[in-house]
Amino acid sequence: MKFSIVTLFPEIFSGVFEHSIIGRAVKESRVQINLVNLRDFGIGPHKIVDDKPYGGGTGMVLRVDVLNSAINSVKENEGNEKVAILDARGEVYSQKIAEDFSKLDHLILICGRYEGFDERIKEFVDFSISIGDYVLTGGEIPAMSIVDSTVRLIPGVLSKDDATVNESFSQSEHGRILEHPQYTRPENYEDLRVPEVLLSGHAANISNYKSEESLRVTSKNRKDIKVTTPSK
Repeated sequence: MKFSIVTLFPEIFSGVFEHSIIGRAVKESRVQINLVNLRDFGIGPHKIVDDKPYGGGTGMVLRVDVLNSAINSVKENEGNEKVAILDARGEVYSQKIAEDFSKLDHLILICGRYEGFDERIKEFVDFSISIGDYVLTGGEIPAMSIVDSTVRLIPGVLSKDDATVNESFSQSEHGRILEHPQYTRPENYEDLRVPEVLLSGHAANISNYKSEESLRVTSKNRKDIKVTTPSK
């Protein structure tokens, strides 16, 4: 899979994709990451990429013509290819979107800056994505999050094929609920003990415990998540 990231600050990404799982995926040629400097498509000798907003307002807005030139420079127009702008007003990013993105051949991510994008750019992209209900100084950190969450879902990137099956927000019989708590050694630390059922070796009881704990944690921490009851 290929990622093309259009940004005014490509140097921000230095080192981020060179280590751990993403770094290994790049070295194994499972993933290709292409950083594109939006300034290269700027207007005139000063390479202008933004302008004052019509109607007034604070700050500057990224120009639609500059943005679309950058998009067209990396578009391959073949295979399964999508373009997403990173915008605080976009659809909130989710595990389901990450799963969909992991099936693409090419994902183009456009990092916002300043006061955002000329609205007309949405006519030339497929998605407008927000990573949460807060505002960042730019789209670079959201782009890193999207690449990270997508790459780990690409088949063969993680050493164990089932590593992404039973974790928070993955599809389960109860919906996209949270993962159950995890424990490891020591069994007893300052009178905080590992639940006995996890030490029992009884597979059915352990499975039931994990399912019940997932539901409990989801109900406690994320009341916005809809829990479904499997039909019998």
